Amino acid sequence: MDISANSAVTAAYYQQQANTHEQVQVSMLKKAIDSQAANALTLIASLPTPPSNAGLPSNLGNNINVTA
Repeated sequence: MDISANSAVTAAYYQQQANTHEQVQVSMLKKAIDSQAANALTLIASLPTPPSNAGLPSNLGNNINVTA
């Protein structure tokens, strides 16, 4: 097998370019995930708090009829 120094250098160069491209893609993915997480937290924080009991009797909703 004949491997010249030129082909080895070329292969190493292309491998380095591929690694750099992959690192950029991973970085952009992490930024997108962080942005989506921040947007989700903002949406959750903006939800109104549900009223407690809403004027219903205290015994309502405590039991489930499983024999019906």
